[in-house]
Amino acid sequence: MPVLSLEDREREYSPSSCIGGDYVPFLRAYADQSAAALQGRVVRRDLPYSDKPSQRLDLFVPPGRRGEALPPLLVFIHGGYWQELSKSSSLFGAPGAIDAGFAYAAIDYTLAPHANIGDIALECRNALRWLHAHGAELGFDPSRIVVAGSSAGAHLAAMCCVRGWTEDRDLPAGLPAACVLVSGVYELAPLIGTSIDQALSLTPGDAAKWSPIRLPLGGFPPSIVCWGEIETAEFKRQSRAFAGAIGAAGAPMLEHFEVPSRNHFDVILELSQPGTLLGDATLRILESL
Repeated sequence: MPVLSLEDREREYSPSSCIGGDYVPFLRAYADQSAAALQGRVVRRDLPYSDKPSQRLDLFVPPGRRGEALPPLLVFIHGGYWQELSKSSSLFGAPGAIDAGFAYAAIDYTLAPHANIGDIALECRNALRWLHAHGAELGFDPSRIVVAGSSAGAHLAAMCCVRGWTEDRDLPAGLPAACVLVSGVYELAPLIGTSIDQALSLTPGDAAKWSPIRLPLGGFPPSIVCWGEIETAEFKRQSRAFAGAIGAAGAPMLEHFEVPSRNHFDVILELSQPGTLLGDATLRILESL
């Protein structure tokens, strides 16, 4: 890991630094496309996976036919540096998944500073446990759950895939069956002391416990690791390093790639969109299960 000054880390871990600083139009696109996804589709909203009001998820399941196998499920975990956004602006991946015959869920979690990163990771793991336990009754195959995430959500998705994490018991065998990690942060130490850290209050000990690249990666599921062309050098380095770490641990790596002409914010809009690099890769991994 390169040694960067605080000024350099502020710039490198500010993904909007590559696009002139204004990322609000992309947040608006998340919200608009998520609102459109609700039109004409059956969705179960605010399903509780635990007790807190923040521990809720939205679920889309395609219409089934008698005798057909239950579909796989794509679970999306939003980003926002663990302190912004919500499931309500994370439904943009539903149309592509549903049209391809797959179920789709978006989860909420407690945002920092009301929870630390370790607690947030535990919430996401518990959301997957709940979905796995209730899959058959909800209309999807609990043995075919793929977890996806963007930015901080990719970190959380990776934490859902770690086996032997001392902070939590392992998820059931085969859960998740695969993962899609987009523009993630897999080593937290560079964030310490930055403005991002004001709500996180990270310590070096926290970074050691909660950085997936520092944890055992044996048993990690088949993975897609990708990032946008218009990203900072550090975001690109982190993704390449984590893809390399997965491979070095002997875990199956499906694909890792850079998405041309996409930045940190708009690359995820192609999560399940056919005819795009990321969308086609995600749909392939669901089809392969």
